[in-house]
Amino acid sequence: MHTAEVVICGAGIAGISAAFHLSVRCGVRNVVLVDQPPLAVTSDKSTECYRNWWPGPGDTMVRLMNRSIDLLEELAEESGNRFVMNRNGYVYLTADPAKAAEMERAAREIAALGAGELRVHRGGASGATEHYPPERFDVLDRSLTGADLVLDRELIRRRFPFLTPDVLAMLHPRRCGWLSAQQLGMYMLERAREHGVRVVPARVEGIEVRAGRVEAVHVAGETGTIATRCFVNAAGPFAREMGRKSGVDLPLVNELHGKVTFDDELGVLPRELPLMIWSDPVELAWSTEEREELAQDPELRWLTGTLPAGVHFRPEGGKDSRMLLLLWTYHTELREPVFPPVFDPFYPEVVLRGLVRMVPGLAVYLERMRRPFVDGGYYCKTRENRALIGPTPIAGNYLLCGLSGYGIMAAQAAAELLAAHLTGAELPSYAGEFLLSRYEDPVYRAQLERMASGQL
Repeated sequence: MHTAEVVICGAGIAGISAAFHLSVRCGVRNVVLVDQPPLAVTSDKSTECYRNWWPGPGDTMVRLMNRSIDLLEELAEESGNRFVMNRNGYVYLTADPAKAAEMERAAREIAALGAGELRVHRGGASGATEHYPPERFDVLDRSLTGADLVLDRELIRRRFPFLTPDVLAMLHPRRCGWLSAQQLGMYMLERAREHGVRVVPARVEGIEVRAGRVEAVHVAGETGTIATRCFVNAAGPFAREMGRKSGVDLPLVNELHGKVTFDDELGVLPRELPLMIWSDPVELAWSTEEREELAQDPELRWLTGTLPAGVHFRPEGGKDSRMLLLLWTYHTELREPVFPPVFDPFYPEVVLRGLVRMVPGLAVYLERMRRPFVDGGYYCKTRENRALIGPTPIAGNYLLCGLSGYGIMAAQAAAELLAAHLTGAELPSYAGEFLLSRYEDPVYRAQLERMASGQL
């Protein structure tokens, strides 16, 4: 029988981060990582973005993300920024006066939670005297912090002249950007292997529990059984299934999120852009004939209605590339994960039509769009979109899951927190907010009815 001090199920960004923090940062030896090819299920399907700009209640998510970004910056420095982390920012836009007012209220609240200074640029009679910091594209400029709320339409249009003329407010958080998740994961995996981590390319088929504690993990193939008293469930969209194998029912669900890799062959958009997000609901522009035809089809009638806010895009591939990533989750029904995921055949056109509301110039592609590439993955999430990190009622059974769509940005702080639980180190004050046992608190259960999701 093989033995291990810790067995981690899942070699996505969460599992690899856990192996890295346990072995490299905490000196834990004999860590085994069990999965099929690393970073191949959801970690390589993400938008690869990060942000510290998170709503409440409380400062839990802001503090977690600030810590995680701190750790990402440390890794970028020690690796020579091998995973090309930048500080390109996020931009949220609206053409709705009521939404603009709500954007300001929420921005002040998030700034007060610790996300950084809010600088407001009103223009007009009140003037726009505050400094609006420039950004340097694809550079990790740590001086860019806080956020700029721009209520001066002329300033918005000068900065982004391709936007729809009726845009009237822009929120530009600065401690945000993106990176290469694949390179980040491989860098940590290489370092972890140097410190003794072993990778077993197989599936976890069972978790042996005796007298209320983990005793072994059963793995498919020649490896067979690994004797261990510490198991970490970092199985991503399969985390609930893995929880059942140890007798723990986890409050997790899965949403399918797609992305479109799109060739801006006509150069409609400049390359040096942040992640651009339209914060208003969208009604797709159809001709009268198209609308009538869609309305007659029960399966497509929904395309004539109002679709949710959140359609967004970002440049992909650096200054010399023409590629964009386009994303919009307009269906959020829950589903069991299947691989490869299946997307609506008209998803790329719907996303493009949604983006035309924000960037009218993209309409040129409705008649001559090159065939785009569609992929994506699952957001495995709790009801309130707050991860599960720490012990379960089964001794030696730990969770690092429910990281939803923010695994790339949160994995460092989440793995550090998990390692603290396993090694008995001092826990941060937000540790209790991620425990499975929080659902036993009646006050917390009542709060769920009022809790914002925090999801993009």
